[in-house]
Amino acid sequence: MPASTPDPAQLTREQVLRALRHLDRTTLAVPASTVYDLVYRGRRYPPRAVAQQAWRLATARPDATWPLPAGAPTNQVLERLDFTIATKRPTLASSPTLDGDVAAQQAMQDLYTGPARHSIPALPGQVQEPAAAYDAAAPQPYTRAEARQELFISDAALDQALAALHRRRNLILQGPPGTGKTFLARRLAWLELGATDAARVELVQFHPSYSYEDFIQGFRPDARGTFQLTPGVLLNFCQKAAQDPEKPHFLLIDEINRGNVSRIFGELLLLLEADKRGPAHAVRLPYAPAEAPRFFVPANLYVIGTMNTADRSLVPLDYALRRRFAFLRLEPEFGAPLVRVLAAQGVPAAVSSRLVARLTELNQTIADDPELGPDFQLGHSYFCQPPTAPEAAEEWLTLILQQEVGPLLEEYWLDQPAKAAAQRRRLLRN
Repeated sequence: MPASTPDPAQLTREQVLRALRHLDRTTLAVPASTVYDLVYRGRRYPPRAVAQQAWRLATARPDATWPLPAGAPTNQVLERLDFTIATKRPTLASSPTLDGDVAAQQAMQDLYTGPARHSIPALPGQVQEPAAAYDAAAPQPYTRAEARQELFISDAALDQALAALHRRRNLILQGPPGTGKTFLARRLAWLELGATDAARVELVQFHPSYSYEDFIQGFRPDARGTFQLTPGVLLNFCQKAAQDPEKPHFLLIDEINRGNVSRIFGELLLLLEADKRGPAHAVRLPYAPAEAPRFFVPANLYVIGTMNTADRSLVPLDYALRRRFAFLRLEPEFGAPLVRVLAAQGVPAAVSSRLVARLTELNQTIADDPELGPDFQLGHSYFCQPPTAPEAAEEWLTLILQQEVGPLLEEYWLDQPAKAAAQRRRLLRN
């Protein structure tokens, strides 16, 4: 694209995607837009700032200025490239321009406090959730031998995980996608309980709109449109654990770094400390009345979080939280444990060998890439559910490589489509 005659119409979608990726990776001070946002994959960006960055990448001139004014001229160029331009909604003054907390901001805008008191209709009866359509499975004994058959980590790594959990009472399992973090978290809880006891294991998943009020305590509307002080997941589970002090209870937090952890945890940042457990360290919750009992975390409550290291949209955990957790890294396992599991399920040795060779080669390429690295390798859990018929194993592997691994590689090398295509061909070669 000649620098002497810049033509905004020549901007391509590929160049805009590279600009979005560049903005996500850097901490540039991007001026906020006043009227419009470019919306892409749940995040909002100032359209002219995106166009400016794309223009600089396209012209290879770091000082190039986007030639069109903000508003309709810039928006029309981006819309022709199939990007969505939306009217800007209000954001918190303290929120950074690209904080990614779109769902939380939308919830603020859409907050509804109910109709006026005089217009509340009379309700025919108590409103309640429907009865559960299932019964929890009865607890079954769970031993270390069973864990060793299911888990892909070594005995030494399993001992390290259990020791860290005993020492800190809080553990985070981190690693690339598909390394079995949530699977291992549940098995660690079962091992400590000695049974698959769902009543003493609570699983929650953090996300950008998850809040302190959801997790600990807050005001929520009832059936009549009035707000009631309601305990959150943690408060309920702590009360349950305190009533059964002889048995450990496990709170599993999936995708712990997908939410705003400092905002969600609140007082828990203090009370998670191993030496700050019990009634002696109870604190008053901000929403609770003065006469309400103080809140504490019982000594028999254990917290296990999982953290995906490959998601670029996630913010690293702050140091205050990191000091309260032990960390265990999980790696992709394309070796003997996976081959053993696949063989037990009838997968032919030729298919297993092809799988192991191709994924080992791919992971090495990803690990060696300066813009990706080991955190972006692919885990083994993609391949842990083979078909029951051995003759379908070849097609099963091909479909996973085409429909699950292939699109992920296109995301990894978004600005290098030729490299992504080459890696897909290597995976699928005969």
